[in-house]
Amino acid sequence: MATKDRSRLSYQVRYAVSRPRRVPPYVRRLARDTWLRLKTRDHVSYYRAVMKSDAARSAEAAVGSATHDRWLALGKMQFDYLVSHGLTPADRMLEIGCGNLRAGWRFIDYLETGNYYGIDISPDILIAAQRTLSDHGLQAKLPHLTPVRDLTFEFLPDAAFTVVHAHSVFSHSPIEVIDECLAHVGRIMAPGGFFDFTFDRTEGTEHHVLREDFYYRTDTLVGLAERHGLTARFMDDWERQPHRQSKIRVSAPEA
Repeated sequence: MATKDRSRLSYQVRYAVSRPRRVPPYVRRLARDTWLRLKTRDHVSYYRAVMKSDAARSAEAAVGSATHDRWLALGKMQFDYLVSHGLTPADRMLEIGCGNLRAGWRFIDYLETGNYYGIDISPDILIAAQRTLSDHGLQAKLPHLTPVRDLTFEFLPDAAFTVVHAHSVFSHSPIEVIDECLAHVGRIMAPGGFFDFTFDRTEGTEHHVLREDFYYRTDTLVGLAERHGLTARFMDDWERQPHRQSKIRVSAPEA
């Protein structure tokens, strides 16, 4: 779903006037983000600190779910969409930014034992993911949960995954992080595999809000994927989902 330029002062003033109760939380977020920027050296370090701060209050809120019911609904939406678009139990899946397994626990339950790999930059949210596994009794499915510092995937083997998935990751990533991911993801994708990712879409000027929320044009991300030898297409049917982000599917070349 395309959005307006939320970085513009005129937008922020109109938003504040129409929603005055949201101004104090925004000011607190601005103060926190300014402090974390001073303490961290790069975007990944910064966002790891953001997740540590958010997860200390609520792991479900840290991954963008205001309530447990919303956490369940968003995870089910991701799961249902992938199953209806080609995911099978035999697939080997990598979930980038797996969080506390909002969708991941459903994927783990559905996939064959050992076929789910979840990575995240936040050790704190991965500890919460362990609790989700325990709560759902999925220990025997032997999922892999690994903290990472970047998206080069250097510890993973070639052609390892038939499906790669990233929900609400690129919406929090500057273009250099997305470029890094797209430069390396093709190596770990099996021939004919695909990579689905969501992003915050704008049809105007690309922008960010507090360097936590990033807005991109579709052609920017499609072009970036193509420069790395991947095929990308906009998934317009995702727009019918009750979610404000958009989705692109990147495909690996056939063998």
